[in-house]
Amino acid sequence: MQKNNNNAFKNVLTNSAEHGIISQRDFFERNIANKNNISTYYIVQNDDFVYNPRISNSAPYGPINRNKTGYTGIISPLYYVFRVLGINTAFIEWYFKTTCWHKFMYQHGDSGARSDRFSIKDNELKKLPIKLPADDTEQEKIAKTLNSLNNTIQLHERKCEELTLIKKALLQKLFPKKDKDRPEVRYKNFSDAWEQRRFKDISKLSQGLQIAISKRFTHPGDGKLFYITNEFLNPNSTVKYYIDSPTKNVIAGKTDILMTRTGNTGKVVTDVEGVYHNNFFKISYNSSKIDRWFLYYLLNSYPIQREILVRAGNSTIPDLNHNDFYGIKIYIPTIEEQIKVGTFLTKMDSLITLHQRKLEKLKQLKKFLLQNMFI
Repeated sequence: MQKNNNNAFKNVLTNSAEHGIISQRDFFERNIANKNNISTYYIVQNDDFVYNPRISNSAPYGPINRNKTGYTGIISPLYYVFRVLGINTAFIEWYFKTTCWHKFMYQHGDSGARSDRFSIKDNELKKLPIKLPADDTEQEKIAKTLNSLNNTIQLHERKCEELTLIKKALLQKLFPKKDKDRPEVRYKNFSDAWEQRRFKDISKLSQGLQIAISKRFTHPGDGKLFYITNEFLNPNSTVKYYIDSPTKNVIAGKTDILMTRTGNTGKVVTDVEGVYHNNFFKISYNSSKIDRWFLYYLLNSYPIQREILVRAGNSTIPDLNHNDFYGIKIYIPTIEEQIKVGTFLTKMDSLITLHQRKLEKLKQLKKFLLQNMFI
C-alpha cells in the first residue's frame, strides 16, 4: 500500500496480459498518467507482483505478473500490488500462469462486475490459497525447468521470425521489381532478360459455385474436403470441415492453385487436392511451360500482390474479376530457372514449417507442464 509520496518515482508501469509488467510509455507509446496525480500511485519494487483486474481471452480473471524490469516503478491504484515472503518468486510467477487460482476468483469475485473488469475485494484476494512444495529446492527446480523451457520457446520464436523475414526479402530479390525484366538475384548460368507476358497468356481461371451449407462436419464424410474461407487461409489452423453430399462445385487438383477473388483478395494456396472450393479462382496452367511453385510464389510477390489489390478496388468488399487478373503484366524466365526459384522457395517454406512445428510442440509441452506441475 506504499504510495508515491512527493512524486519520488516517475517510472509509470502497466500490467499487460501479453507483455507482463512494462513501462506505460513503451506499452501505449505515450504517457497516460497525469504527472500531477502520480503521488497516489502505488510503488512497485523489482520482484513485486501486480494484479490487473482487466479481463481478456488470455486472462479471464485478469493477469498477475512479476515486476522484472529491474527497477522500482509506480502503478495506478486500480491495480493490486503485493510481494511474497519465504517463497520462490519464480515459482509463484509460474503458478499465476496456471488456472489453479481461477476457481477461487470465480467463487469470491463480486457479482455485477464490469464486462471488461473482474471485481474482487482486496481483503478477499489476500485469502487466495496457494499450494506449493514444502521443500524450497523443489520450488526452485520447477521454476528452473519452466524458465529453461520458456527460453527455448523464445529462441524458436525468434528463429521463426528471422526465417520469415529472410523469405520476405528473397521474394523481393528473386522476382523483378515493377517494370524491370531481371531480378536482383540470379542463379549461376542465368543472365537473360525475363520475357514479358500477361496472366492471360499463361493461365486460365475457373470459379467455384457458391453453395448453401446446411450442415458442417469436422470428421471425414462421403464428400470431398471443404474449407471454410477463414480457416482455409490460416496456415496455423488444424480445423477441417467436410460437407455432406456436395454437388455443383469445382474440385481442385493436386497441382492447381487457388486464389481468393473477393474480400481478402489475392490470398494464394496450393497443395489442395480434392478440395471443393467456392468463391475462389482456380488457376490452371501448362505445366510444361510454367512451374507450379514458381507461379505460386510469383503470385505472392509484392509487385503482383500490389497489382491484384489495386485492380480489386477499394470498396467495402474488394472484388477481382477475370479480365482484371488476366491483364496483369508479368515477367517469366525459362522453365529451368523457374524450377530453381520455385524449388528454393519451397525448401525455405519447409524449413519455416519445421521450426513452427517444433515451436508448437514446445508450447504444448509448456501447457502440459503448467497443467500437471501445480495443484
